[in-house]
Parts: sequence; structure tokens; C-alpha cells
Amino acid sequence: MLRLLLALCLVTTSVVAEPVMRRDSDREIGLQALDNRLRGRSIAFYDGGVSEFYEDGRYTYTYADEGGTGYGYYEVTEDSTICIEFVNGFTRCDIYVLDNQDRLVVITEKGDRFPVRSEG
Repeated sequence: MLRLLLALCLVTTSVVAEPVMRRDSDREIGLQALDNRLRGRSIAFYDGGVSEFYEDGRYTYTYADEGGTGYGYYEVTEDSTICIEFVNGFTRCDIYVLDNQDRLVVITEKGDRFPVRSEG
């Protein structure tokens, strides 16, 4: 019975996990280059949302429509990935790449792509 439960957990986990969808033209950004590009800066998206990466590792995301803000802490890791641990306990890791037009694009764990409108 225990083996059956473990097998079901493994199957459920593999079905729930979705691969990140990168395009052949996407280029990774090295850990140090990505950290240098975002630490102490903000990025704005086409939907009006804004991510801010503070020097001390704090992170905020301000939603355009709702006006609310999510608070957390970020860490730049290998493979063009930034992981954010929000104060509400939610954690997410997204990939930041350059597309074929040298535009910064955020790819979520679900594979959604969000091009960056501006960096500041």
C-alpha cells in the first residue's frame, strides 16, 4: 500500500510540474550579468506591472490594475533564473532571457512569457 501511495505521489508531481518553454532564439544571461542588470533597479512590463529589485535583496511587484503590491526577497541563481520568496510564504522561480531582439523577457514556471517594456 505504501508503494502505491508513493507511486501516485510521483505521478501527480510529474503531471503538475510543467516545463519552462524557451525558444531556440532565447539567450541565457549569466548569474553575475543578470544580478548586475537588475540589482538596485526596476523593470516595467507591458501590462503596467513593475518589479523592483532592491540592493539588499528585497523585491516588490506592483500590479497595474489592482494597485496592490507583493513583497519578498529575491536570489539570482544559475541558468538565468531568479527565485523570489514572498512574505506570504509563496515561492517562485522565473527565467530571465534575452529574445532575438535583445529584449529582456521573463518566462514563468508555467511557460508564460512577459517581455519587459523598460528597465530603470
